[in-house]
Amino acid sequence: MEATIDPAQLRAFVAVVRSGSFTRAAEALSTRKSHLSRLVIRLEARLDAHLLHRTTRSVTVTELGQEVYERAVSILDALEDTDRLAESAKGEPQGVLRLTCGEEFGLCVVSRWIAGYLANHPRIRVEADYTNRMVDIVREGYDLAIRVGALGDGDLTAAKLGEADYALFASPGYLNGRDAPKSPQDLDAHDTVVFAAPGRSAELELRRGADCEIVRLVPRLLINNNLAARDAVAAGIGIGLLPRFQAAQLLTEGRLHEVLPGWSKPPAPVHAVFSSTRYPTPKVRAFVDHAKKTFTSTLSALG
Repeated sequence: MEATIDPAQLRAFVAVVRSGSFTRAAEALSTRKSHLSRLVIRLEARLDAHLLHRTTRSVTVTELGQEVYERAVSILDALEDTDRLAESAKGEPQGVLRLTCGEEFGLCVVSRWIAGYLANHPRIRVEADYTNRMVDIVREGYDLAIRVGALGDGDLTAAKLGEADYALFASPGYLNGRDAPKSPQDLDAHDTVVFAAPGRSAELELRRGADCEIVRLVPRLLINNNLAARDAVAAGIGIGLLPRFQAAQLLTEGRLHEVLPGWSKPPAPVHAVFSSTRYPTPKVRAFVDHAKKTFTSTLSALG
């Protein structure tokens, strides 16, 4: 029996649990499925216990396996922290940065940050996942996430990058022959496009300085994707509240006009979040610093 557990066995086991598949775990680690399987088998032999239930269709973790998984994550985190300390002393960002963010903000903004980041740091590679599901960055092995709006992760460290402003927009075609709204309550007489999840109430909180109006709408279109909402507004379906960075290009081209200038919902904070239990590496710090430094110029350049 081996005296100690090989960290490679722990990494293989953690990757399989996270992905739920030997095939996907092997792809994530850029290795062969057979090699990964041998490492997990050796770990089970070392512990004299079954850690995984294997079928032809799925891989699930046993009760003991879940306990081993949680300890393995802590052990690997400690090993990574040691590497981070050494890397920090060198100072040069290197390796693979795994990040995740919402699809719309990722396509419009984060992709530009990544391009500048890669240009500045030739020893870095980036793996980016644009998804609108809430990713558990610790469990799924991400270095950081970019999140727009209020934060709900109490166990994560957050660095504020800036704020995303909003405004009300409509297309020239929609406004042609109609009286533009002069107050938020006038929106009730207009067709509207509202970004919200299906089944949610269409309620807007609009502010102008110290003034605040709550507007309850019956939207012509309720949709759960900001880019699709923007395109619908540009197509003349109705008036919509949009992030300025998404509307900027169409505004410049004259395909959108701002309505009710000065009225908007409060800006949405944008944060980079990462595990509070991990020592931030140069690659993470460099990305956060780049995003902070270029936040305003990146959003302005979209127009």
